[in-house]
Amino acid sequence: MYKLFLTLRYLRKRRIAYFAIAAVMLCVAMVLIVLSVMGGWLEMVKKQARGLLGDVIVDNRAYPGFPLYQEFIDAISTWPEIVKATPVIYTYGLFHFGQTEQSGMVRVVGVRLHDVYEVNAFKPSLFYERYYPGTTHLGEQGQPLGGWVPVIEGGHDSNTVILLPRLPSPYQDALEQARRQHAEHARQTGGDPLLRASDEVETPLSKALHEHDQPPIPGYYASNNDGDEPKITEDLRPGLILGRDIVAKRESDGRYDRYYPRGTLVDVTLLNTSIRARVDPVPILQRFRYVDDSRTGIYDIDSQHVYCDFDLLQKLLEMGPAARADGSGVAPARCSQIQIKVKGGLDGAALRKLTERLREKYLSFLDDPRFSLDLTDRKLISRIEAVTWQQSQAHIIAPVEKEKILVTILFGIISLVAVALILCILYMIVLQKTRDIGIVKALGGSSGGVALIFVIYGAAVGITGSILGTVFGTLVVKYINEIQDFLISINPRWRVWDLQVYSFDRIPSEVDPWDALFVVLAAIAASTIGSLAAAWRAGTMQPVEAIRHE
Repeated sequence: MYKLFLTLRYLRKRRIAYFAIAAVMLCVAMVLIVLSVMGGWLEMVKKQARGLLGDVIVDNRAYPGFPLYQEFIDAISTWPEIVKATPVIYTYGLFHFGQTEQSGMVRVVGVRLHDVYEVNAFKPSLFYERYYPGTTHLGEQGQPLGGWVPVIEGGHDSNTVILLPRLPSPYQDALEQARRQHAEHARQTGGDPLLRASDEVETPLSKALHEHDQPPIPGYYASNNDGDEPKITEDLRPGLILGRDIVAKRESDGRYDRYYPRGTLVDVTLLNTSIRARVDPVPILQRFRYVDDSRTGIYDIDSQHVYCDFDLLQKLLEMGPAARADGSGVAPARCSQIQIKVKGGLDGAALRKLTERLREKYLSFLDDPRFSLDLTDRKLISRIEAVTWQQSQAHIIAPVEKEKILVTILFGIISLVAVALILCILYMIVLQKTRDIGIVKALGGSSGGVALIFVIYGAAVGITGSILGTVFGTLVVKYINEIQDFLISINPRWRVWDLQVYSFDRIPSEVDPWDALFVVLAAIAASTIGSLAAAWRAGTMQPVEAIRHE
């Protein structure tokens, strides 16, 4: 009983212990903040990585691709675990905007757009599809040009008529539909009834509409210079979706300033390769229209990828069915990759087991008499692998995981200051209370009991500091974006999370309970360990010498 009494007394009366509690509190808060931000960042990276490709990817990592993809998709579509599968083609090319001198090398991706919508999270990454649902497609289309139409300002009872910009159908119709849906959602949730593009720099067109209390027109559209009416040009070209960092500049506040209006012509030059990866010296030039831009949140993708129609790219690259040069039959069509979405609940071991089944199914085509495969086809199929999304994106996820561990270790080492501080403070208390310790031992207190007083004291410091640090750290993490906004309002140079650098719009602001529990237990253990030297010194004191201590 005397152990608990003396521990509480020293904790309340010896104010120097407050510095140890403060040190533990700050260290716990610091490590918890770092773990929460880095852990949140890691979870965002994993979520985006999975959303890019689906759950399982079938690939042979060969530039010519592999045949029998459609036969494989048809076969596995009957499996109960499979939700949807879609083929994809990857190649490289050069892009050039006709209106400017901007050009560069890109990775061209051929997709079946509506199938991709079902397999991964590509659709939510599109800008114009969000505000003009149903208008983004990869088929042939003209450029939408905005026009000016007369509108009665202030309602039908007013005589004031002004000209306001409008888009041609179906773009204006899709925008009106999106506005109605957004207004209904805002009515239920109490949000902003106006459909705004909060992630783009406000255009002069939207500013003009705002001055007349009109809803904004998201995005960047060219105007009809040949007349007042909105229209769509007759020069039809296939659609091309570009990575957002190709067509827009990201400001420090996270908003995008687009360079080109929707429908701008884009020239893409492709290099055709044979099934044996031999390059055709004659390049392939295809003119597209910029129909939308995609932001996945990974800069390497958003600055280097463009997306066109799968069938068109397959035709341009001569990857479709074709007569073999030796006259032995028809070579089957090829693709570069198959992306697969599986039913929920499959993860870990179950997902890896499914990849083994998928690979075995594809390799079974080698012995299927229905298919006439030559040596090259068989080699391409034999290299096929099925991997999970974690395995396919390990080059992105693994560095972030290692960075989280490294930063946590570094801050953990810094936190050893609290252990040293507890050791010094408790050792000072032992030296100051030498006579008290002698009296306790003279009255029958054992050496272990006296030592236990200071072990409990260190644990009490750790518990108190951990509780305060957890509360403080959780509050900082929860309001970390508001704290940054406050700092920016004082001085813009104090921006910590620069959105020109980081992919995510907000700093992760959630605390993992397991991380908090780990930090608290580690802090209590460290504080207890820090008290052992002082406890040993108190326990080894001789009663007579301690009482005679001046």
